Amino acid sequence: MKNTVLRPVPSPSRIKLLPREQAILEFNRRVLAQAQREDVPLIERLRYICIVSSNLDEFFEVRYADVMEASRTPGTGITPAYIHEVARECHRLVEEQYQIFNEVVTPALQQAGIHILNHADRQADQREWVADFFRRQVRPLLVPIGLDPSHPFPQVANKTLNFIVRLGGTDAFGGDNDIAIVRIPRVLPRVIALPASLMEPGHQGFVLLSSVIRAHLDELFPGREIKAFSQFRLTRDSDIDVDEDDVTDLRQALRSKMSTRQFGQAVRLEVVRSCPPDLSDFLLEQFGLSPQALYQVNGPVNLVRLTQLIDQADADELRFEPYEPSWPADLPREGLFEHLRSHDCLMHHPFQSFDAVVQFLREAVEDPDVLAIKQTIYRTGSESVLMELLLEAVRRGKEVLAVVELKARFDEEANINWAERLEALGAQVVYGIVGLKTHAKMMLVTRREGNRLRRYAHISTGNYNPRTSRLYTDVGVLTSQPDLTADVDRVFQQLSSMTQMKSTRLLQLSPFSLQDHMVRLIGRCADAARAGQKARIIVKCNALTDEPLVQALISAGEAGVDIDLIIRGACILPPGLPELTDRIRVRSVVGRMLEHTRVLYFRWGEADYEESLYLSSADWMNRNMTRRIEVAWPVRDPALRQRVIDECLVPYLLDGIDAWKQLSDGRYERIHRPGGHSAQRALMARYQAQD
Repeated sequence: MKNTVLRPVPSPSRIKLLPREQAILEFNRRVLAQAQREDVPLIERLRYICIVSSNLDEFFEVRYADVMEASRTPGTGITPAYIHEVARECHRLVEEQYQIFNEVVTPALQQAGIHILNHADRQADQREWVADFFRRQVRPLLVPIGLDPSHPFPQVANKTLNFIVRLGGTDAFGGDNDIAIVRIPRVLPRVIALPASLMEPGHQGFVLLSSVIRAHLDELFPGREIKAFSQFRLTRDSDIDVDEDDVTDLRQALRSKMSTRQFGQAVRLEVVRSCPPDLSDFLLEQFGLSPQALYQVNGPVNLVRLTQLIDQADADELRFEPYEPSWPADLPREGLFEHLRSHDCLMHHPFQSFDAVVQFLREAVEDPDVLAIKQTIYRTGSESVLMELLLEAVRRGKEVLAVVELKARFDEEANINWAERLEALGAQVVYGIVGLKTHAKMMLVTRREGNRLRRYAHISTGNYNPRTSRLYTDVGVLTSQPDLTADVDRVFQQLSSMTQMKSTRLLQLSPFSLQDHMVRLIGRCADAARAGQKARIIVKCNALTDEPLVQALISAGEAGVDIDLIIRGACILPPGLPELTDRIRVRSVVGRMLEHTRVLYFRWGEADYEESLYLSSADWMNRNMTRRIEVAWPVRDPALRQRVIDECLVPYLLDGIDAWKQLSDGRYERIHRPGGHSAQRALMARYQAQD
């Protein structure tokens, strides 16, 4: 059993909380709805379909796999009936996805001159080109495997494209083996653009690799009759489980585990709808799956790979208009340390450029008075200007501490590689705390100024990845406040030395104080409401699934606190229940950018000091509160606090275009106000005007 034991969320006597799996699937329905919006550019509508496929892949690889494992473990409370209900909702969502792809987006692409051509749609010259492409580029890499006692069913890696074929006749040795498997290498492109000379002017043609192979399967089996076939794709449990208490080298243990990730427990089988039942039943038996794990789809089994069409299509008019983030207006482009000695800088990404963070680190690397740099590394990607700057800092003789989270799911390999490169040059690299993920986003620079040392820090709600900083909304702060930077230093000391940490003055840290502090602030608001005072809570984060925080919010709502929850993804709190949660409203905003900012606002009276606003790296999930290193910090400057309210809360509460309202049963309905505004679009326009 994995470290994370799943169980149904216990409910208070009067309120049944919503299932987390349902909440995750409902979020993907909201993403899928973007593909039906006529005000969203057509290529972007296809992108949303691909995003849902990617999200569902991860859902099956991680969440559903955990639920399945928990159902086999006594005492978890996960029943076969619950598994069946989750699977039924997954099937419904996939059906909706392919229906929108086939009946809405694909016809619209054709009208716009972008064609995905099946074999039957291809003209003679196009078929000739495809046949030549198959024989030159594809056929040499395919190795059909006929199944018999000396050729057992091959290993099928996670999320790979494969074909199963039923053959007639006998093989070259007189055998009557009738089943063959064709594994498709990942190196082959899944979407191939046809030459412009084969298309009418103003039109673009694409063929899918699966269609190319399907049209030429007979060339793989000369002398045999192909009676039936289907493409198929298997999804496996891909969560890496390492017992940290039983390993001496976490990095080496993870690297060895990554080699087996592709062959975890099977959880889902996708085939095309035309797949004969005997072939799908054969595959289910081979992978040890029940019939409910079978997904018969009306189209290619991997819509994620259509991102290759998005990248290749020459149709800028069908995409979102390019948006160039602005430089923070209150931050000079050079001389950041001098400016930060007297001014904090709050940056709202992606409306403001992440280049300011890169410049902060670059100046630290190039400044001879900077003695030490410390940074947490969670998701950086295989290419990262920040990591290259840290390497340069080591070369220049600065003390560099990198807290690398090796267990950042699906980024393990990139993080291990960066850790090894940093260590090879002499950086101090640590991997956080055993049993906990380091999810906090912090950078600390120590600089000699005269006869003293001064600290400068960057703290953020999001990760240190310049690419995603253009896609995710996040807030970061550059500061030299002595008490706040001292707290950041204490956290780094604990992560590196694992000694007992002195209490922090401003930072709230999980798994130690963050959850309790949030519960206390919620309770303070509840006490104020009971006393007849003004009480208000607004929480903006990605997910709300932590039961102690949910219960605290429910109690506060019953006490009379006015509560708004802006939760992008999963929320298990049912709002709007009469006399129970009718003072709690839940909304989700799904737009061009991925909402990622965590903002926590509390008011328990009329006075200025009876208000508190925190920014945080943590979502309100149990894992963030109890099994991760997370930070939350107060915004004390009145002007900056008001800016966060004006940019991160108010526009989202007033959004009448991209917002959804959660109903008490967990379903969502779009909020559409005639003449309403989109928070993201308004912020983009605001910052473009400032640039």
